Amino acid sequence: MLTGTFINVGTVLLGTLIGTLVGSRLPGSLQERVMAGLGLVTLVIGVDLALAWRDTNPLYVLGGVLLGGLVGEAIGIESWLSRLGDRLQRAVSRGGHSTVSEAFVTASLLFCVGPLTVVGSIQNGLTGDYQALATKAMLDGFASIAIASTLGWGVGLAAITVLVVQGGISLAAGLFDTVLPEGSEALAALTSAGGVLIIGISLKLLALKDVKVGNFLPALVLAPALVGLVSLFR
Repeated sequence: MLTGTFINVGTVLLGTLIGTLVGSRLPGSLQERVMAGLGLVTLVIGVDLALAWRDTNPLYVLGGVLLGGLVGEAIGIESWLSRLGDRLQRAVSRGGHSTVSEAFVTASLLFCVGPLTVVGSIQNGLTGDYQALATKAMLDGFASIAIASTLGWGVGLAAITVLVVQGGISLAAGLFDTVLPEGSEALAALTSAGGVLIIGISLKLLALKDVKVGNFLPALVLAPALVGLVSLFR
């Protein structure tokens, strides 16, 4: 039931280890090129996912992102994550600029947003077939190497997010298969909102704008929730 999730956790940790070991040996100019390349690829991934709003009403995504940003700002999600990252960084390196929270948020969103996460986890939970998650695990492993080579070991913390999110969906597969069935408007809204957040990550990786993506995380719940709310009045 959780085979695919365990494989994914393993590839993230392995990729983080490789990226951390290799990244420290790369010249600064090469690290910048890796970050720029990762930012460009992340932008393409985000746009591709965001276009899932063609299978639903874009207003669900817009409403989810705007409301999610307001809720996240009020709660202070980004600040909380930054403080957590700073504490972890101080505990390990005893000072210095912290990239732990940035690495954790960046990797967590990349690894846990998208149709493969939801559909693959449901498939693994209901039938035991982990092929989709194994494919995702391979992609996440290579992404871990790239991110960890520039942002450091904080990427490995995203393995916890993968375990909790994918494992939780797999264990509750019957429920999620009903709430977020494949091809549904709710899943499309979730995927599209996630894509918008990933575009935000790409802007930060490319040093264009820090949009504090962590504060928009509630959008991943609110966008599909709006679909369900509107469906009640149809």
